[in-house]
Amino acid sequence: MAEIYLTRDGREKLIKKLEELQKRKTLIQDEIARAREHGDLRENAEYHAAKETLANLMRRIMELDSKIARAKIIEDQNIEVDKVFIGVTVTIQDESGDKYKYTLIDLEEADPSANKISIQSPLVQGLLGHKVGETVEVELPAGKTKFKILKISR
Repeated sequence: MAEIYLTRDGREKLIKKLEELQKRKTLIQDEIARAREHGDLRENAEYHAAKETLANLMRRIMELDSKIARAKIIEDQNIEVDKVFIGVTVTIQDESGDKYKYTLIDLEEADPSANKISIQSPLVQGLLGHKVGETVEVELPAGKTKFKILKISR
């Protein structure tokens, strides 16, 4: 599987989430054990609901565990700051003169309300590899839009 890039804070958040899910797993396993005590499991809705919840939880635990194992810390990477890449903060200006400032991170850490957007987003895909001063035409869901890269920082 491919490596993913996370900030230190993002990796710590994933580790905390994983720990929370592992604690919850124990509680759900206890629920399953209690449901077994109620007799016939074929018609025990509580048992089946707990089993389904446990299966979903286990899937998420394995996903987080895998991401943490594959994670590379952005701050530890030798990323060029003269080009748009993961881990940088980029300031851009659209055709109408509106300016936007985004930190480019992995999908796991994306938080548009905090101006942290995923490198998988169409906007970032169009900006990747470009330098300050370049005007880039980006294919967005609303159509093609041009953005000028004003600043790149780390």
